[in-house]
Amino acid sequence: MSQFAPQSLAKKPMLVKKIVVANWKMHGNLKQNQALLADYVALLSDLKQSQVVVCAPYPYLAQLQSLLQHTNIAWGAQNLAKNAEGAFTGEVSAAMLKDFGCQYVIIGHSERATAYCESDENIAQKFLQAKQHGLTPILCVGETLIEREAGVMELVVGKQLDTIIKLHSAAIFADSIISYEPIWAIGTGLAATPEQAKAMHKFIHHKIASLDKDAASRLKILYGGSVNPQNAVQLFAVQNIDGGLVGKCSLESQAFEKICIAAELAT
Repeated sequence: MSQFAPQSLAKKPMLVKKIVVANWKMHGNLKQNQALLADYVALLSDLKQSQVVVCAPYPYLAQLQSLLQHTNIAWGAQNLAKNAEGAFTGEVSAAMLKDFGCQYVIIGHSERATAYCESDENIAQKFLQAKQHGLTPILCVGETLIEREAGVMELVVGKQLDTIIKLHSAAIFADSIISYEPIWAIGTGLAATPEQAKAMHKFIHHKIASLDKDAASRLKILYGGSVNPQNAVQLFAVQNIDGGLVGKCSLESQAFEKICIAAELAT
């Protein structure tokens, strides 16, 4: 068990809002980013009941800090190191992210876990680093198409959560975010149905609540995987879906605006 102790961190309960996270993945350049962020600011400035977060590649965090610091849009990174500091060439620590005003960080996205062979244990260590440095982790969990067709999706997602629970206790999920991202839906244009998403979100919430009711009450559970303006309306209306993690459509300002409005209206 880790040294994480909930009482050691100031409790800052999340406001009861939907959260929409833009995951730019490996896209963008300074010029494109500036135009996209200008659109975000102009189009989303009236949002009151939902929180928008932009997670960009490391090189552009300074740009996000400069352009978003006086707006209603928060920002974060797409990954972080499992270590606090040291001889880890090419890694970026939680403290470094804090230097650039990051409030959020995506952890365990399947594209990274698959391509870079990240284990559940490594992801759990990253989760702890985020919490210890005052960052809100956005933990990605989800199953493959084969696993869903075999009917073992809850076993798969449950195992991904169990590693963190075993190492750090369920209390660590307080003021955190879990994003259910069925791997078969990411970038395919085929999103989970509202019924499929509802069942998995209910499972995740119940699993945490069975171990720590306070943590579950302060946990946000997002849906990710081909979120678009059309399905966002239906998905965000589902109980226990607290917003979305948006990939492709976050690169199109008008599409992203419609998704954010859907979250605002569903609050």
